[in-house]
Amino acid sequence: MILITISDFSKGADSFMPKALLIPAFMVLLGMLMSCMDENKTDEPSVDEVNLYSSRHYDTDQALYDNFTEATGIKVNLIEAGADELIARIESEGVSSPADLLITVDAGRLWRAEQAGIFRPVNSAVLADRLPDNMRHPKGLWMGLSKRARVIVYNRAAGMPEPLATYADLADPAHLGKVCIRSSSNIYNISLMASIVARNGEAAAEEWAAGVVANFARTPQSNDTGQIRAVASGECGIAIANTYYLARLAASEDPQDQAVAAAVGIVFPDQAGNGTHVNISGAGLVKTAPNPENAIRFLEYLASDQAQLLFANGNHEYPAVPGIAATSTVVALGDFSEDPLNTSELGVNQAAALMVFDRAGWK
Repeated sequence: MILITISDFSKGADSFMPKALLIPAFMVLLGMLMSCMDENKTDEPSVDEVNLYSSRHYDTDQALYDNFTEATGIKVNLIEAGADELIARIESEGVSSPADLLITVDAGRLWRAEQAGIFRPVNSAVLADRLPDNMRHPKGLWMGLSKRARVIVYNRAAGMPEPLATYADLADPAHLGKVCIRSSSNIYNISLMASIVARNGEAAAEEWAAGVVANFARTPQSNDTGQIRAVASGECGIAIANTYYLARLAASEDPQDQAVAAAVGIVFPDQAGNGTHVNISGAGLVKTAPNPENAIRFLEYLASDQAQLLFANGNHEYPAVPGIAATSTVVALGDFSEDPLNTSELGVNQAAALMVFDRAGWK
């Protein structure tokens, strides 16, 4: 390091430089030295990272992050919160947001993020090859990475009531006082109704909803697990629930949970028609992502065989990539044909679904 003082610099300066120029000349030299120091800085932030904002609160997802880092050297930074909270946070952070990816459950929530304008399209040959068309937004704004089916459950001891082969059958007067279900504000029910609107139109959807409301055994309440328990206890005759809740009960080490799972039977609706409604866990690339290349690389990793098994099986879901075997607990629920409706339709028809619920008196 060279230490220069103004007094040193001025020694003998009278012979070659006016004193009035000493300070400006010194400042130029100092600027040059500072520039050299800036070029040698070593405390710049690493670019080998990806920042995830996730509403998936599953401990098993940590294995995904660890494996990705081990394989690529890219560090995964995770922030967890509810989907609506994360969307609001990204909006408030604006161009300064550190978020690279938003990961959440249900296409309806991904659509809400889309409407907030926080996504940018992803152009990836890997994802286009691996994920079916119905698992990807038509403009590449987000994609499904695992899926769950919304099924009908009934009490095995009481026997399967008839008719019960379709979602439409839930509105049949034969099931008066038997149907238990979550509230109309639940995102799973909103997405199911959105799919019915997409397939049949609002008028038919409202007629169906009114028929289901007439068959309620109780005011809508609780979560999917609560519906399953109510059917197992005999409080309700039939209910709707996502498959991973059923698989979670069956895989539980608690004998009471296992007994609940064993007490109910399952119907995959509409196997002779459009197929059973499925929903997704999915992700979108944030438009202000500071690490977009790493984010896309992470998405492509999540579509790999290894990651699909971890991503789906950690929460008893079905892989989004065809041909990958799910866990035995999910497989034990049975084979089914799924509705190939593009999951983006579940968001597009969300507002219509809410209005249908309201007009039908579905609280």
